[in-house]
Amino acid sequence: MMPSVLTRRRFAALAAAIPVFAAEPGFRPLFNGTSLDGWDGDPKLWSVKDGILIGSTEGVELKANTFLISKDSFQDFELRLEIKLRNHNSGVQFRSEKIPGSSWGVRGLQADAAEGNWWGSIYDEGGKRGVIVNGWKGKGETVVKADGWNDYEIWAKDGDIRLTLNGMVTSELHGEEPKTGIFGLQLHRGPAMVAEFRNIRIRTL
Repeated sequence: MMPSVLTRRRFAALAAAIPVFAAEPGFRPLFNGTSLDGWDGDPKLWSVKDGILIGSTEGVELKANTFLISKDSFQDFELRLEIKLRNHNSGVQFRSEKIPGSSWGVRGLQADAAEGNWWGSIYDEGGKRGVIVNGWKGKGETVVKADGWNDYEIWAKDGDIRLTLNGMVTSELHGEEPKTGIFGLQLHRGPAMVAEFRNIRIRTL
């Protein structure tokens, strides 16, 4: 049966709304651009619109940081994504774990992002090390697009980690214990904020 004209128009409108990105050899998407399939988080806080994954705490008071958590885990990889932040603090967890007994709490390594600070840094979310590598001073602060989309790349192989923000290497860490873990996209407790993500893709190493 041929789809109706109205159905074809709806499909065409949906396709036009989703950003199209050039294929990168060896990479596969972790976000399909239309739903939260493959991810787990508070449905009151996370949504998808026009190919963008949106986290918002507008009208919600968080008691703790919360995350959209990948259902798959990875150890050695190259993760690329675009992120835009309005107000406050976010970041991308990697080689991390869900906190036992929590709804969507996560601990582990984070590629940090905050309003006017910390972009390009490696942070120990839920741990004791705090900021492990400060990639903001003299690096992230010079390339971040405060009101626009930022290209963030996380590369992890064995004990080595490298963060790249908008084409600049901002942080390197060596001698870490390789660990298989999840990814997590952060919404931080505190002032109302919006964090947007798109074009999330990965290449396993």
